[in-house]
Amino acid sequence: MGVKKLLASWIDRLSRQGHEKRRREEERERAFLENGSKALEALIVSCNGRPIPIRTFSYEELRRATNNYDQGRLLDHSWFYEFYEGSFDGRTILVKTCTKVTRSEYAITDLATSAQASAHGNVLKLVGCCLENPLPTLVFESVQHGTLADRIDEFGGHGSPFMTWQSRLKVARDIAHAITYLHIAFSRPIIHRYINPSNIFFDQHEIPKLSGFSLSISIPEGETHVEDFVRGTTGYMCPDYVATGCITEKVDVYSFGMLLLVLLTGPRAYRDLAKTWDGSYLIDNVRELGEINHIVDPAIFVGETSGARMEQQLQGVLQLAFICLDKDPVRRPTMMDVTKELRRIGKSVC
Repeated sequence: MGVKKLLASWIDRLSRQGHEKRRREEERERAFLENGSKALEALIVSCNGRPIPIRTFSYEELRRATNNYDQGRLLDHSWFYEFYEGSFDGRTILVKTCTKVTRSEYAITDLATSAQASAHGNVLKLVGCCLENPLPTLVFESVQHGTLADRIDEFGGHGSPFMTWQSRLKVARDIAHAITYLHIAFSRPIIHRYINPSNIFFDQHEIPKLSGFSLSISIPEGETHVEDFVRGTTGYMCPDYVATGCITEKVDVYSFGMLLLVLLTGPRAYRDLAKTWDGSYLIDNVRELGEINHIVDPAIFVGETSGARMEQQLQGVLQLAFICLDKDPVRRPTMMDVTKELRRIGKSVC
C-alpha cells in the first residue's frame, strides 16, 4: 500500500510539473505574439517601412547565457532595467531586462530606436531581442567597462582608468556626434530625452556608447516639435520642456549641456543632480565660483600636466555648456554646432 501511495504521489507531481511547464510555454507564446506584433509595428513606423534584421533569442538561450540571471553577472541596474553580462556562441553580450514597473511602450520604443540608430559607432549596438517574456528583453554588444556614471561617481570604477581631461573631452565629442546623428540622419528627427551619465557605456576599447532609448520620440516630418508627457532624468530636463511638454532638438541640447557640467565638475554635481528636478542651482553655483580651478573636478588633472592649453580647453567647454543651458531654447545651439565647437576646442586650442 505504501508503494502504491508513493507511486501515485510521484505521478501526481509529474503531472503538476507537466501542467506548469505547459502553462509557462503558453505564456511565452502569447508574449511572443503580442510583443512581436508591437515591435514590428514600431519598427515599420520608425524605419519608414525599411526592414531591419533583428535576431530573436529564446527565453532558454538567454537564461543559459546569463547562468539563470546570476546576480554575480549583474553589471548595472535602475528602477526600470537590469543589465546582465552573458555569454552566447563564444562571445560576450549585454542582456537588458525590464523590471515589473517598466511600461510596455518604453521597452518597445527602446527596441525600435536602438535598432534604428545602431549603425552609429557611438550608439550601443543592438544584437537582438527575446520576445517570450511579458516585456521584451534586449541584447546588446558587450560593454565591459561600465558606465560614465560609474567613472564619475566612483573615480575610476569598474577597474577602469581615471577620467583625465582628454578622456572626458573625447566622451563629450563622441556623444555629441551620436546625438547629432539622431537629430539629422533620419527623415523624422529622434529626440533622445534621456541623456545622462548612466546611459553612456564604455566598450572594451574605451569607446563611449549612447544607450537608453526608452523615452525617445520622433518629430513628425514637416513639424518643428511634438508634445508629450514630461519624462526624463531629474536635473537634466530643461525648464521650458518641464513647463510645456513641448519637445524639440533643444531638449537634448540642454541635457547635453548638463552632461558637460558633470564632466567638468565631477561626482558632487552628479550626485546633487540626482536629488532635484531643477538643475539651475548647479548652473548658478558654477557661475558664482568663477575661476575654472575652483570649478573643475580635481581628478581631471591626474596623469596630465596643467597648462595654458588645458585651461583654454576647460574654459571653452564651460562656455559651451552655459550656451547649451540657456533658458531660452531659441538661443541654444544645434547639436551639429555643438559637435563642431568641441572638435575646434580639441584641435585648434594650442
